[in-house]
Amino acid sequence: MTSHPDDPGTGTADLPPTRCPVRPALSDAGLVDLLGPENEKDPMGLYERLRAEHGPVAPIVLDGGIPAWLLLGYRENLEVSRTPSRFSRDSRHWHAWKDGRITADSPLLPVVGWQPMCTFADGDEHERLRAALTESMGRLDRRGIRRHVTRFTHQLVNDFCADGGAELVTAFAQQLPMLVLTQLLGMPDEYGPRLVEATRDLMKGTETALRSDAYVTDALQGLVDRKRADPGEDLASWLLAHPSGLTEEEVVQHLRLVLLTGNETTTNLMANTLRMVLTDPRFRASLAGGHMTLPDAIEHVLWNEPPLTVVPGRWATGDTELGGQRIKAGDMLLLGLAAGNVDPAIRPDIAAPMYGNRSHLAFSGGPHECPGQDIGRAITDTAIDTLLLRLPDLRLAVDESELTWLSSWISRHLVALPAEFMPRRPESESTEDPSATLFAPRPRWLPEDEAPEAATGGPEATAPGRVPWWVALWRWLLGRPSGSAP
Repeated sequence: MTSHPDDPGTGTADLPPTRCPVRPALSDAGLVDLLGPENEKDPMGLYERLRAEHGPVAPIVLDGGIPAWLLLGYRENLEVSRTPSRFSRDSRHWHAWKDGRITADSPLLPVVGWQPMCTFADGDEHERLRAALTESMGRLDRRGIRRHVTRFTHQLVNDFCADGGAELVTAFAQQLPMLVLTQLLGMPDEYGPRLVEATRDLMKGTETALRSDAYVTDALQGLVDRKRADPGEDLASWLLAHPSGLTEEEVVQHLRLVLLTGNETTTNLMANTLRMVLTDPRFRASLAGGHMTLPDAIEHVLWNEPPLTVVPGRWATGDTELGGQRIKAGDMLLLGLAAGNVDPAIRPDIAAPMYGNRSHLAFSGGPHECPGQDIGRAITDTAIDTLLLRLPDLRLAVDESELTWLSSWISRHLVALPAEFMPRRPESESTEDPSATLFAPRPRWLPEDEAPEAATGGPEATAPGRVPWWVALWRWLLGRPSGSAP
């Protein structure tokens, strides 16, 4: 890649920021390290402590003592995400780059290092790149996505259903999204397991993050090389052919973006929703009583446990003020999605249910709002629905107090979710077999006229448009129509 004058280590140093006479300017003296032990142990507790000490915008430091601002207020998060003229997504504005404080081996680089893709662009360039991504993603066959999710769910459940127990984070939630995403991108199934490990490693910002990032990028470069020679019906081929005229590097980086963010967010959303299903008595009572659908429950989880707790970043284009803090040109700001979602200014009663309310910050906002959020929701909904149909007696195998989490600077992961159920035999994984549609719930974003045909034949054949009694019963427990095909 051709170096840019503002790339790390290639520009000139900025003058030191001027200090505000009321509050000190951003510096690394005595500030909380967002990659430190306090955040790893209890990120939500840390956010509330920072909110009490600093208000809706708090100074923190990142790896190597790099100072930044963490947005804790709901309104402040929206203001920053919606005004790119004041807070740019282009990380080349960052004075820490210009003064050489970001080293070539920094674990921050895979996430915040400038790349030629829409998440690091504003204005016309952002519109060109984002149009290519959103229009190409819009070509994805929604029924095809459902079939992939259903097929891989059956495959994963078949691996452990005879055991009478499974650890649902590593055996299910961490595996399924990547298996689906590799199909959408046009990659063979065998790429999935290794990419799961690599993407999670680089998102956590570990010492091996750069090596993992290189592995992911190399795999995607190989995919682009193959699709340029032999295009297909997949995201990689559509990006290459899009009239926006993306370069090969831009195609690789946008595929990387879909792979990283899609896998991380969907994995966490699936794990958090499954935990809620298995541990929250209010949820299970509401679900059984028909007052809450699974999509409603997913929105509730997105409020209280967003897949990404923090999203880097934005960079101030000039001196400004935000949340009572003086922000200097080139300062880095981090969107505190989890903290903003529980801001007392907009949620005075944190226990109040948020079913069906989509005004949360889980997918950010403004021109850079996540373009694949509905696909992530659909993967989660379809996968969990299919899992519960296969294992309706699924229950937590340990006391809820034994569950643990691992936090990085941008997300919080459930470490394990041990579950148990009555052992049962594996079933057919083929979605080409009409009987397999009995297990395939129709996603809510499918038009009514695209509903899969009713199953026919076999010992439990039913009339057209009807489903077996046990499927209808589970649909009723989920608060969904029970008299029509799933």
